[in-house]
Formats: sequence, structure tokens, C-alpha cells
Amino acid sequence: MNSDMASSIPVGEPANARRRYEVTPADLPLSCPLPEMTLWNSHPRVYLPIVEDGGETVCPYCGATYVLKRDTA
Repeated sequence: MNSDMASSIPVGEPANARRRYEVTPADLPLSCPLPEMTLWNSHPRVYLPIVEDGGETVCPYCGATYVLKRDTA
């Protein structure tokens, strides 16, 4: 697994700490920064469109890529 990817975001992680995030349907509606992230040093929260079948999107503010992963369990 790439060190820039995570299947879950730790609560309190600084916003925009990574360039790529894996999110799940539980994270929808998708915003950047994610609600779990601290906001003190980040851009305003923006909601991002994402295709619900394995899609991905890029934040226009910070360039972070969000990839939607389906739970296969």
C-alpha cells in the first residue's frame, strides 16, 4: 500500500497532509477537507462530486485526489 493512501483517515489528521485519499460510501457526501481533519491551516471546505462506482475526484483548492473504494465484504 502506498504511504500516501489510507483506507481510513485518523481523527485530527491535519488537512491536506496527503496527496491521495481512499474514501468509502460512508464518507459521502464528500468534502475536502474531510470532517475528521483539523481545519486551522486549510482552505475552506468544498463539497466534491464523485461517481459512486469506483470514481475519483480532485480538490480544486489543494489538488488532493479522492478515490472511492467499495466495501467488498
